[in-house]
Amino acid sequence: MGMKKNRLERRHLMEAFMKALMYISFVIVAGALGLILWTIISRGLPSLTWDMVSQVPKGGYYMGKEGGILNAIIGSLYLAAGGTLLAILLSLPIALYLKTYLGQSKWGEYVRLSLDVLWGIPSIVYGAFGFALMIAFGMRASLLAGILVLALVELPIMTRAMDEVIRRMPADLEHAALALGSTKFEVALNVVTRQMLPGIVTAILLAFGRGIGDAASVLFTAGYTDRIPTSLMRPTASLPLAVFFQLGSPYPEVRERGYAAALILTIIVLAVSFGARWLSGRLNKYTIK
Repeated sequence: MGMKKNRLERRHLMEAFMKALMYISFVIVAGALGLILWTIISRGLPSLTWDMVSQVPKGGYYMGKEGGILNAIIGSLYLAAGGTLLAILLSLPIALYLKTYLGQSKWGEYVRLSLDVLWGIPSIVYGAFGFALMIAFGMRASLLAGILVLALVELPIMTRAMDEVIRRMPADLEHAALALGSTKFEVALNVVTRQMLPGIVTAILLAFGRGIGDAASVLFTAGYTDRIPTSLMRPTASLPLAVFFQLGSPYPEVRERGYAAALILTIIVLAVSFGARWLSGRLNKYTIK
């Protein structure tokens, strides 16, 4: 009887310890997020003006003169949208193939491990790889090069997120479709994709958020310019690099504009994240539970 009581006491102590650890972890994570947001908002909001989001840099902008970062905002949207679109064209077929044809096989696990390794590679390595290819093919820094490298950065993220979502699909739906005479390809295209559409959309938007905030991969490939790109072969600016250049300026007013640019980037990323959750909730109404 005494041994059972001691075991119960140890279990209660362990449960209390784990709850305390969970609350402490939550406070640390929430506190870190709150501190980051407070720093960016308190320092960036006073310098945020309409000119910053509606004008391109004018002569001497990075020395404290007039202008804005419209070129960087549009450039980031071009880069992230193009990279995400290209990543979708590759990620969705890979995720469906993993689910439909490889499943839990040895090759399937090998592909997933490879994607996890690619996910963990730093963005600067992708940038260096893209830069090496640019030199080999005689390309210059351009919007196209930035899109291609960002697609490589987003590919493992999007594919693994889609794969995890698709693997949670009820097996009965797949079996029912196969029993009705559908091929595996038809099941993947018409059943799996439709049923798991909310999770797939969430994976796409989260990858887009990663792409729009990535600086290292486009540092050598997309270049930087004060103009809005009018061609895929022209260099383009991006918000992360605009933040980097402004925060490194010796002029105090330019550094404050750097925090304002960081605030704009944060707002875009938060809008994408909340939009992903909202859209996922809306699409969940049309799936089978």
